[in-house]
Amino acid sequence: MRIISYNVNGIRAAFKKGFIDWLKTDGADVVCLQEIKANKEDIDIAAVEALGYHTYWFSAEKKGYSGVAVLTKRKPNQVFYGNGIMQSDAEGRVLRVDWGDVTLISAYFPSGTSGEERQGYKYIWLDEFYDYLNTLRKERPKLIVCGDYNIAHKEIDIHSPKTNKNTSGFLPEERAWMDKFYSNDFVDSFRVFNAEPHHYSWWSARFPSVREQNKGWRIDYISVSEPLKKSLKGAEILPHVKHSDHCPVVVEVDF
Repeated sequence: MRIISYNVNGIRAAFKKGFIDWLKTDGADVVCLQEIKANKEDIDIAAVEALGYHTYWFSAEKKGYSGVAVLTKRKPNQVFYGNGIMQSDAEGRVLRVDWGDVTLISAYFPSGTSGEERQGYKYIWLDEFYDYLNTLRKERPKLIVCGDYNIAHKEIDIHSPKTNKNTSGFLPEERAWMDKFYSNDFVDSFRVFNAEPHHYSWWSARFPSVREQNKGWRIDYISVSEPLKKSLKGAEILPHVKHSDHCPVVVEVDF
């Protein structure tokens, strides 16, 4: 199964930039989307379904904000909208699908770049999400957590670690959460196959030249729980795909 995770920074804008044509030629069995910024009725779902996908959308209550989706060619047994935590669900941050004994989550972690209030909420959300996963894995130990984590984990995951040490997304507390997450029997699928630097999934749209110069951050991940590690067959990042300020990240898993 080929799985893609992609923060599209507005699904309607991505459609206008050729998202559907890309999906036709470089699609996957499952595509997890973040920051769709649209309600279901605003999306050309028929164009996606024509490619053989079942589609599941979880939008934020606030229009044009946040939201996640899962497109899958294999129909799930169950779908769960949200994680049962009020603010997270109001912001459309977690969507879960189950196939057999495997559970996949598309998650859009909060950003703290707008100020102290949102940074504080980001820490709350991280703790709540960690507890949610720990509870879920008691019944569903085979987990795949796709999404925009909005955190560059290690110095190798950011082009300029020294100048960004006090920047939201690379703060010590955020990186410590990633340490805790990956020491709790989760695996960063990309790093299983690639230990080299200069692989990024996001570049600032405020400075278009940084993408050309590859001055980016790796903040998009597909993580799997330890029981699925042996099923990983490959992982990659697709920086040539440009419908967003992010690019898709990919993993292949043999169930």
